[in-house]
Amino acid sequence: MVSAVRLLSGAPVHREAYALAVDARDPRFDGVFYVGITTTRIYCRPVCPSRLAYDHHRRFFDSAAAAERAGFRPCLRCRPELAPGRTIVAALSRLAHAAAQRIAAGALNGRSVADLARGLGVSERHLRRALEREIGVSPLDLAQTHRLLLAKRLLVDTDLPVTRVAYASGFQSLRRFNAVFRAQYGMPPGALRRGVSAPRRAAVSRCHAESLRLTLAYRPPLAWHSTLARLRSEAIPGVEVIAGGRYGRTVRIDGQSGFVFVEDRTPDAHVAAEVSASLVPALMPLIAGLRRLFDLDAEPSVVDAHLGQGGLGALVAQRPGVRLSGALDGFEVCLRALLDGRGCLGRMVEALGEPLETGDPGLTHLAPSAARIAEAGAGRLVACGVPPRRAASIAAVARAVASGALRLEPGSDVAATGRALVEIDGVSERHATVIVMRALSWPDAFPASDRALQRAAGVSGAGALLVRAEQWRPWRAYAALHLWLQDAQR
Repeated sequence: MVSAVRLLSGAPVHREAYALAVDARDPRFDGVFYVGITTTRIYCRPVCPSRLAYDHHRRFFDSAAAAERAGFRPCLRCRPELAPGRTIVAALSRLAHAAAQRIAAGALNGRSVADLARGLGVSERHLRRALEREIGVSPLDLAQTHRLLLAKRLLVDTDLPVTRVAYASGFQSLRRFNAVFRAQYGMPPGALRRGVSAPRRAAVSRCHAESLRLTLAYRPPLAWHSTLARLRSEAIPGVEVIAGGRYGRTVRIDGQSGFVFVEDRTPDAHVAAEVSASLVPALMPLIAGLRRLFDLDAEPSVVDAHLGQGGLGALVAQRPGVRLSGALDGFEVCLRALLDGRGCLGRMVEALGEPLETGDPGLTHLAPSAARIAEAGAGRLVACGVPPRRAASIAAVARAVASGALRLEPGSDVAATGRALVEIDGVSERHATVIVMRALSWPDAFPASDRALQRAAGVSGAGALLVRAEQWRPWRAYAALHLWLQDAQR
């Protein structure tokens, strides 16, 4: 069977390697590439259960957007819109990856390519050139594919009215949605629902009267219980709740507030997310955020094999598929890192978080935003029990985030973000590295000065740990998670 490392290492990949992965229906490559069938003009995931096409009828694409640009339509059976995405270590330049992440989260919904380029610190021309070179499509083509695939998913899996589907998918008008959908797929949006009964859609989408259910695919294995254990250890009271193998939290995103619950469906290699109806207008950034939060686009077989070869085989065997938990809000990562387990976080939520009615007694407030804490100031944090020096650090970070001077989101420059953080009084290099690891979803972040990591690795001092960690690049953050989990068991 073709090696996952070979496809993801950045080395040249021959057509034969893709063909072998398709013939094997290997789930490790789901979302890594797509196969177009020239006789039907349909494109599929490598795991599509349909009868295999002859090899000379296949074309291979690195993205769904590239397949659609070439005139192929998504398969109605394997549904490419449900495939997991690609990781930051895939064969994309840093700029192209950052732009693709932000576009997937809706950065071009109602905003221009020039705005996106400005946020990434490059010229519009340079951004367009990078995406064309690395992904084979323009920024607008990529954004349109994301909108169409999300719309297709909502049409099939939910009973939302077509108008709500259009706006939830990032289209700025129903007329534009209908025209683009018909032009790309050769049918009106409502045609997708003719083969799916309303009761079935309701069963798939409705959890109760005010929420809907979505599925998010991943590549197995997934160490779900280890992920929940780590999230439980740092949960924000009133904002997050973990019970019975289920994660729940309140959410504020793009001006919309609500709640979401997530649980694993291991046999089907997806997690099920129950989303409050109030968050439907922000579904695109919410789905992108949930995929980051649970690291659903990781290639665990590749990461685990690499760490196993680097001397962590015993730890990997205990917890295959450990994920690098990201964040829906980067500022929350700062609060957790800087408070370092102090019990005052609950008091901060009550004093500075916005109350929210969810129907769940464990979810009562939205987390305090950077703008709210910046406005309140260090004195208010001290009144909540935060030590004065730490309160000053948190307030300084909040001001930087609220003003836009500090962007704690994937795609931001890793080195520059780390430097900006350590320049704030009271933010250590260890704090900054953990924040970069989680808020920017950076897989090679490694806080070598962390005593727990040194203890679990059996070394004394950050220097010795860094030397050993060289063999774990570019996935040192995953190695750190294994070591933290091992230390917590002692």
